[in-house]
This record gives sequence, C-alpha cells and structure tokens, in this order.
Amino acid sequence: MKEQPVLVDTRGRVGVITLNRPQQLNALNDALMDALGDALLRFDSDEAIGAIVITGSTKAFAAGADIAAMADWRYMDVYQSDFITRNWETIRRVRKPVIAAVAGFAMGGGCELALACDIIIAAESAKFALPEIKLAMVPGAGGTQRLPRAIGKAKAMDMCLSARMLDALEADRYGLISRVVPHERLLDETLALAGKIAGYSLPALMAIKESVNRSWESSLSEGIGFERRQLHARFASEDAHEGMKAFLSKRTPVFEHR
Repeated sequence: MKEQPVLVDTRGRVGVITLNRPQQLNALNDALMDALGDALLRFDSDEAIGAIVITGSTKAFAAGADIAAMADWRYMDVYQSDFITRNWETIRRVRKPVIAAVAGFAMGGGCELALACDIIIAAESAKFALPEIKLAMVPGAGGTQRLPRAIGKAKAMDMCLSARMLDALEADRYGLISRVVPHERLLDETLALAGKIAGYSLPALMAIKESVNRSWESSLSEGIGFERRQLHARFASEDAHEGMKAFLSKRTPVFEHR
C-alpha cells in the first residue's frame, strides 16, 4: 500500500499534520503539497479545531523541494502547471494559527514552508538554510520575500547568496524562529502551545493573525487603521463580552467562538 504523503491527527482542538516522506527526508513534491493543502483547508473549515501544527520527522522537517522530480522540467512545464502558486500557496488561505514544529533539516522549500507558518518552534537539532544558489536556482516559495521581513536584509542576503546554514540558536538570535526547545520535547512543547492558543476565542485569534500579517504588507498608518477596525469589531463578539465579564468576576471565561 502506497504511503500517504501526510499523516493527519487531532489532539483536542489542535489539528496535527505530519509530513510523511521519511526516505526522502520529506522532500516537497506536488503530491505532498497537494495533500498538505487539503489537510490545512479541512482543519481550517472544522469548527472543532482552533490551531494547526505542521511537523516532520526527527531527521528533517523538510529537506527542500524534490529535485529529482524537477530536474527535467522546462519553463513551459512550470509556467503552465502554475508551479508553487497552485498548491504551495494554499497555506496563505488558512485563517487559523499555524505552528511549525521543526526538527533536523529545514532546507530550501522546507525553510520556506516554515516561514509561511505563523509560529516556528525549533528543536535544538533544527538547521535552516536556503541553498538554492548551489543549484543556480532562486528561492521561489517566498524565501526572498519572507526571510528579509523576518531577519532583515543583510542577514537574508547572506543566507540566500552564500547558502549559509543556521542552527537553532542562531535562527532564534536572528529572529527567524519563535523559540528553541529540547529535541525530545519538540512535539510536546508545540502541542502545549497550540492547545493554549486553541483555547482562546477563535474569531479573536483570526483577527490577530490577519492584523499581524497586514503589518507585513502595508504602511504603518494603513496597518493601524486595519487594527483599529478589528478592535472595534470585537465589541460585536459574544466571546469578547464573556472575556471581559469573566475578568471582572475573577473566573475563567467560557468561549463559544462567536
């Protein structure tokens, strides 16, 4: 029986997607990215899910795009098939928080996939790089755009032009990732964080995610205006009124995600 390219599980209000091409160090091909996109959209539309985790194996989150699949492609092959845009960009449509749990290699497309997530939790074993220059290629799944926004132009240029690899501590110091945890605690720590996030009001979570993403893609004044509209909209939320009343009553709020 053919292996499924991703494995899907739920832990309470957390959806877990595991990249599942261990023999190829989770190299990202069309079948895997199609399956990942489908799983992301299913969890995003599931009212019982409040946050999503993407993880890989202990050796590799994802070792990059599948070079063996790409080696004979020509321009018209990638142009007509809408390579990357067709399925790699599905993650941009997900409104719920998405957390990457990274152990081992996150190279090329694997690093770009992690960058497309909202939070990156890295095991001490994690290593990040955009080595496309070694193949006379260009990071094409958002690497040249998201990386400078995350770590600044100078460090992004260094990584992209020299293929420099960062270990977990360097990646944390650069601001590429959210936090570093012991290798053996990666999934436990990530699930604990995801569970905490998923316990909050989902409409508020989605509003915060949309507001932070807007800050990446707009001017400060436009972003502030968007944030203010999101704040005003909270006063139409049942959860917001429940949260404020629970605070005043010194009790735990019970959110209905409305």
